[in-house]
Amino acid sequence: MNNMSGDPAPLPLAGLRVVEFTHMVMGPTCGMVLADMGAEVIKVEPIEGDRTRHLLGSGAGFFPLFNRNKKSIAIDLHSAAGAEVARQLAASADIVAENFKPGTMAKYKLDYAALSRVNERLIYVSHKGFLPGPYEHRTALDEVVQMMGGLAYMTGRPGDPLRAGSSVNDIMGGMFGAIGALGALIQRGITGKGQEVQSALFENNVFLVGQHMLQYAITGKAAAPMPDRISAWGVYDVFTVRGGEQIFLAAVSDSQWATFCDTLGLADLKDMPQYASNNQRVQERSTLIPLLRERLATRTAADLAARFEQVGLPFAPIRRPEELYDDEHLLATGGLADITLPDGERAGQTARTTLFPFTMDGQRLGVRLQPPTKGQHTAELLAGLGYSAEAIEALRGARAVA
Repeated sequence: MNNMSGDPAPLPLAGLRVVEFTHMVMGPTCGMVLADMGAEVIKVEPIEGDRTRHLLGSGAGFFPLFNRNKKSIAIDLHSAAGAEVARQLAASADIVAENFKPGTMAKYKLDYAALSRVNERLIYVSHKGFLPGPYEHRTALDEVVQMMGGLAYMTGRPGDPLRAGSSVNDIMGGMFGAIGALGALIQRGITGKGQEVQSALFENNVFLVGQHMLQYAITGKAAAPMPDRISAWGVYDVFTVRGGEQIFLAAVSDSQWATFCDTLGLADLKDMPQYASNNQRVQERSTLIPLLRERLATRTAADLAARFEQVGLPFAPIRRPEELYDDEHLLATGGLADITLPDGERAGQTARTTLFPFTMDGQRLGVRLQPPTKGQHTAELLAGLGYSAEAIEALRGARAVA
């Protein structure tokens, strides 16, 4: 971020200290939001390191994505000396974030009740599966709440519930935790006191399907799964074209429908009275869409994309995630950044990661600190708390820290 003089402007959360007792995706996402915006975020890991450092398959990208711009300290909370280090570290924080099972943090006197007695300005962000209530002691995962919260039903075909293709509740749950923390910071500036913020996977999922709940409340008709839904738009579909390629095409207004027909040489369809308005086209989708599929089958995806872009109609190529590394827009706008991988067979090598999808003062929020190796900043952080070199070595010798 740059100011009028051209010098780098401070990031909005510069000077704020966050200590996170987090793992997997939800809690680390909250910390990443705050870290990218300039906070000093200290990740407390167990002596053996965060489990996500070594996940395979779909979890391979978790640690390097959600833990950039953070420092790492490894502490054994089960030891009395380690738990005391953690409490001292938490006492130095503006914000503490955690996403462990209910009751876990209280065992180590690291819960909000204990820490706020030491520091009434503390903001404490808890990330759980469920907000307090009948379900709060259940073990939740993103997939669990997608299944019980209606999202998997809406994503899959009828009778075939399917989770969304990303950790949507974990990521958004962490984002809502960060939003709550930012609101609490503003309130603290007014009252001088912190507060506890709670964010939960299930409630996040219910928020995501709220539009479908209200659809039922307003119309009296239950929302159908997305592959079988009654679309709000006459033309809003994926079409298979020449060579088996696929492309998404849409016309969501009457003026767009006219342009759609003019661009594709479909004057006969444009003049048919049964297709005159969007609601009529929705009612006639059973005949209109097969007709369009037949007409478009001989076109190329590249030609359709060029025509739609020229006239401003909505379209999208069907891409796989790995293809986004070559996306001209992301490359031109700085949407990707290099990071150094901290773990695994590729430790020390460079990979590109995605940045937050917004700018501040015209700049993307970049990578200031590489994803840390386990305990990379342990000595630095302990020294900052007043521990001598001898005391740090004693803690390491006792395996209280690493």
